[in-house]
Amino acid sequence: MEANAAKQIRSFAIGFGLLCAVSVTGQQSVDIPEVPPAFKLDVESAARLRPQLMAQSTAASGRYATGSLVFSRLVEQVLAESRSKFAWQLRIVDDDQLNAYSSPDGTVYVESGLARLAGPSSGLWAALLSHEIAHVVRRDWARRYLYQKYLENGGGAGIVLGDPSLPSGSWQDSEKASADLGRFGRQMELEADREGLMMMAHAGYHPDFVPALHHLLHARGLGTNTRSIYAMHPCWEERDHELSRAYIAASIEFARRWPEWYASPGGNPPVVVFAEEPTVRKTGEKEWQIRVPMRCQNLAGAVEVVLSASRGTAARERPAYLPESDTDTRQLTGCTSPRTTITFTLADTSVRPKPGAQWTDVYVLDAWGSVLARAELPKLPH
Repeated sequence: MEANAAKQIRSFAIGFGLLCAVSVTGQQSVDIPEVPPAFKLDVESAARLRPQLMAQSTAASGRYATGSLVFSRLVEQVLAESRSKFAWQLRIVDDDQLNAYSSPDGTVYVESGLARLAGPSSGLWAALLSHEIAHVVRRDWARRYLYQKYLENGGGAGIVLGDPSLPSGSWQDSEKASADLGRFGRQMELEADREGLMMMAHAGYHPDFVPALHHLLHARGLGTNTRSIYAMHPCWEERDHELSRAYIAASIEFARRWPEWYASPGGNPPVVVFAEEPTVRKTGEKEWQIRVPMRCQNLAGAVEVVLSASRGTAARERPAYLPESDTDTRQLTGCTSPRTTITFTLADTSVRPKPGAQWTDVYVLDAWGSVLARAELPKLPH
């Protein structure tokens, strides 16, 4: 049963949304409002919704004990003055969904599908929890509410405070206001990512677990189904691009604090593959070429690149482990160059491998067949 409490918290929370947007190069950043010292509406709303949210979730224990341990280590990195303001708790929502969100009171909710994806990996748990903790400390729930009120009043009038769970009669959902709100949300997400990366480095979890988590979710089709300028979340490609400097800075800090990586709480960093958008071109009368640029980090050995064919949306439904298929084409690569390009050459008759099927995705797999990255193919010509 989905209660209104969870919907209200989610509407102001951090998750990994299905609706995403790639930012326009050179666009201006949004001035994110500061939260006035006397502003308590976010905390009051959280207290009002808390009983329902508690009833819909359970404590992170048993199979989720790794998450609970990581959560405690990350919270310890928050400045004591800020840490004491929140009632920190990690809860699991048993609904099989791949999402996480936080309440202004310091409670982080991880849906069971995402919790199982993180599994026993303390690094993946750190990647998803550090982002949520950063949102709480920054009071991003309140910031979003205040920015919405700013837009309601024409983007320049005084801020009007009220109950965020009630509709506002003055709200004009114009295209510009919706686009501004989306841009604001995406900027908040990236800022929480940046702060979460440094929090991880201080706590002993390598920052590379963040792109590893993002790519796992991308491989499941999350965050790529619909692109919109109104989306509150950036797409995974945009996250990789915008966070490149933050990854480097946090990695340097991690190495400074944890010179023996294997002895850190998160252990050695994971293999991370950044797969760029493939290109398709006709190279001969009866020949097509698909090129996949990619970059690998922390790789010892080889990865397998799979050109996958499917019917309809079946590719989006493939599990973390990609089984062998007679419609797939595969190549091994050591991915040792700063930028490695894999080339698939297809005969014209193989552009559509079987009746009703088409090439849809490129997957990159580790030695055990687990998906490390996915890239979507442009639509091939008939």
